[in-house]
Amino acid sequence: MSHQETSATIAGCRVRIMRKGEGAPLLFLHGIAGADGWMPFMETLSQTHDVIVPEHPGFGQSDTPGWLDSVGDLAYFYLDLIRELQLDDVHVVGTSLGGWIAAEMAIRDPGALKSLTLVAPAGIRVKGVPPGDIFLWSAEETARNLFHDQAFAASVPLPAGDAELLASFKNRETAARLGWNPRLHNPDLPKWLHRIAVPTLIVWGDDDKVLPVAYAPAYRDLIPGAALEVFPACGHLPHVEKAAEFAETTLRFLHKAA
Repeated sequence: MSHQETSATIAGCRVRIMRKGEGAPLLFLHGIAGADGWMPFMETLSQTHDVIVPEHPGFGQSDTPGWLDSVGDLAYFYLDLIRELQLDDVHVVGTSLGGWIAAEMAIRDPGALKSLTLVAPAGIRVKGVPPGDIFLWSAEETARNLFHDQAFAASVPLPAGDAELLASFKNRETAARLGWNPRLHNPDLPKWLHRIAVPTLIVWGDDDKVLPVAYAPAYRDLIPGAALEVFPACGHLPHVEKAAEFAETTLRFLHKAA
């Protein structure tokens, strides 16, 4: 059975949602590339969880609301979405930009969540370790820099046709709005990560060229009791490049957090 596609309107903004599975709710928050389709790790997680994958405001087929100015706005949006969908004890899994959103959600309302899995999350800055400048890379450079295994980079499809090009431009424009200045972080976020009061797993690839692996222990140390899993021979997208291992690691953590 394939996933279902629905939509929800929160704060006047309609967002596209993919959903499949039964069990405890799991909200997956995507990165800058968007949420075009149902991915293998989502299918695995949906065997034991109600997997909910919204397309962020400003991305893909979702609306671009006038109120969207910051990642903090998206954090409040998703807290409202959880309430609108009447979800309880939500496991949130976020990658890159989505991990940043998840962290901002948890410092605002820790009681709304059951656990956090942050996959190479943006949001903080490590002194002396600059991130890769995704806004200056070409599409080809981005594909190469996202992965350790260049076979994955070679398989990344470039936008073809007007609709895909427009969606790609839309995603990049919103990403720039949220992460251009300061680059991919909130200077205030580290001060408040101690407010996260749910089990938290940090996942990183050891060859991440977007957010170097030095960010992983820095994030872990700012969140009380957080665990860290670093995948060897892996780039910025463990949920893609190490899909089976990522799903297994995530499910093991979710079982303990239940």
